[in-house]
Amino acid sequence: MTSPNSEETKVISPSSGNAEPTRKSGFLAKTYEELKLVVWPSRQQLFSESIAVILMVILSAASIAVVSRFYGWGASQIFR
Repeated sequence: MTSPNSEETKVISPSSGNAEPTRKSGFLAKTYEELKLVVWPSRQQLFSESIAVILMVILSAASIAVVSRFYGWGASQIFR
């Protein structure tokens, strides 16, 4: 955990009238700093992981459909 520095602990007086633009620009600057720390995936990694997710979704949907049809068939056999 980090302690706040003097820049983060400045108090903006409500009578100054420019508190809102300072807060917005400070937020955008800090957001940009955080985005620079993100480790973005390479194109190949993004593609391979996207394919893996799509395949898992297809397999999950297919298995749910199979189980659903099996129970539907079983219910139709019991409750004719």
